[in-house]
Amino acid sequence: MPMTDLLIIGAGPAGLAAAIASAEQGIAVTVIDEFVKPGGRLLGQLHQEPSGQWWNGIEQAERQYDRAKSLGIDIRCGVSVYNLERLTPGGWRVSTTAEAIDADNVLLATGAAETACPIPGWTLPGVMSIGAAQVMTNVQRVRVGKRGVIIGINILSVAIMRELQLAGIELDRMVLPAKNPVTLDAGDPQQIMDAMLRVAHLAPSALLRFGSGLLKNPFMRSLGLRFYPASGVKMWGVPIQLRMAAVEIFGRDQVEGVRLTQVSPTGEPIAGTEHDVACDFACIAGGLYPLAELAAVAGCPFAYVPELGGHVPIHNERMQTPLAGLYVAGNITGIESAKVAIAQGTVAGLSVAADLGRLTASTETSLLQAIRHVEQTRSQATIQFHPLIGQGRRKMAALYEQQITS
Repeated sequence: MPMTDLLIIGAGPAGLAAAIASAEQGIAVTVIDEFVKPGGRLLGQLHQEPSGQWWNGIEQAERQYDRAKSLGIDIRCGVSVYNLERLTPGGWRVSTTAEAIDADNVLLATGAAETACPIPGWTLPGVMSIGAAQVMTNVQRVRVGKRGVIIGINILSVAIMRELQLAGIELDRMVLPAKNPVTLDAGDPQQIMDAMLRVAHLAPSALLRFGSGLLKNPFMRSLGLRFYPASGVKMWGVPIQLRMAAVEIFGRDQVEGVRLTQVSPTGEPIAGTEHDVACDFACIAGGLYPLAELAAVAGCPFAYVPELGGHVPIHNERMQTPLAGLYVAGNITGIESAKVAIAQGTVAGLSVAADLGRLTASTETSLLQAIRHVEQTRSQATIQFHPLIGQGRRKMAALYEQQITS
């Protein structure tokens, strides 16, 4: 049975960064991923930052992959994991679709998944998640349609909306999903306005950026939402309609349109305002949550931390969990940017090296520097998926201490 010092599950930005950091310390590393090529969510990312520089996820993934291969890291794609169990006296056995692998240490870098946001008609051909549209466009080079509607207004959908535009795809508008017990905050105009104000600095219009500054006052936000135009406010030419909700996607054999209704400032539908918009595809954007099932299978304790995006395996700033030899990094620990995931991966790789006694006294400081770099990267992030991420991280640190001392 194959044996390795470190088995990393997930070849995305965090997993590859961890593999590189640990291999540089002489650790034998194997990386597996269920997708056919390494890179994870990086493969679909393409956006321009406020500095004017372009973040090209494919190029970033290629650089990480080239460095990993130069270090002799064993990367296996198209392999899924279905079980993870502790061995006696130590180590882990990981069962995959290819074979079982024994490892002294395991790092879970499984990333995030999209939250479902069901509305009537969402099973029609031509309806997809916003992340699927991103992958089809930027990775598979498949045109998702000619004219579409995005249902769900959040940081992720706005970023991908721009990527679809750059690929020459026409987007009619962005609207909310109808408010119900499933959509919750995603259908609440006030909650969405508060979230979007956090990324107003990315708006292409100076007028939009100025207006967003005025709306930081709670009274002005309430007033602004009350008089928010039904036609929406355009960003990159696409109307963002906070006072409009999708109640149904319709079509006979595929998407033919979306039925909309105007909503009140609290998200309640306004009778008599229903109307149809023609389109041939619809993207549903419900947000992201940590993909942490394997941590649960391993027996890792969890905590529900809304500031991190949901249920998260308990861990510390060194990316250690309370289970010996089990580490986590990237969006499994909380929803953040790819740059934070890369920084966390480096911490995890060095943390494994330190626990194996592979770091020298002179390089021990590299781990502390890497931990500080995570904080710096987080504080400088262009986009924050959750505004209280720092509070969530502090809460997680306290939970870890309680776990190991109880």
